[in-house]
Amino acid sequence: MDSKHIELLLEKYWNCETSLEEEQQLREFFKNEVPESMKDVAEVFRYFHAQQKQQLSIHNFDSAITKKIQQDKPKGKVVQLITNYSRIAAGILVVVAATYFVRQEVRKAYPPEIADTYSDPKLALEETKKAFLMISNGFNRAQKEAGKIKVFNEAEEKFRANPWKK
Repeated sequence: MDSKHIELLLEKYWNCETSLEEEQQLREFFKNEVPESMKDVAEVFRYFHAQQKQQLSIHNFDSAITKKIQQDKPKGKVVQLITNYSRIAAGILVVVAATYFVRQEVRKAYPPEIADTYSDPKLALEETKKAFLMISNGFNRAQKEAGKIKVFNEAEEKFRANPWKK
């Protein structure tokens, strides 16, 4: 058979455009000796031919599969690697590690208490008053901002009560 004709048939075959007769021609061609450039394709067709020859016996299929499964079963006792105790131990380890890291962060944020720095009680009282005044001013500003939020919440409640009425 002409190699040009075979190449055209192969191109049609790979594009899924061949008829059954053309595929039969290809099978017949690749059963015999083929040129070196077509050895790989010949292997594919020979594989298909070998697979077609294999038959499955329906009568002993179940017993053959059961026998194969029995052969593949592991021998001996299966040991569970992760037991309940190791899960509990891992959980405790995570809690201890998290506690340690949280305590480290708290120590960085709040250093140990500073010793008394004022020897004069009147000066200490004045500094304390200044600190409380500063805190009070901060609370007053926060209370004003909270009032704004209250107005917003009231408007939202009115809207939810009747969203279509202005």
